[in-house]
Amino acid sequence: MADKKAFILRINPEVLKEVEIWAADEFRSTNGQIEYLLQQALIVRKKNKKKNNG
Repeated sequence: MADKKAFILRINPEVLKEVEIWAADEFRSTNGQIEYLLQQALIVRKKNKKKNNG
């Protein structure tokens, strides 16, 4: 497994509650769901950069 770096995340309680519900719906931990969402956002960002530069 790849090394992971821990850090503190300040998040709006209502947003956190929604992420927790979403994570449970997809059988992920809250941390896993946040990481998954960030990874997906980065993929989209990279695709958009390629479109704009290409």
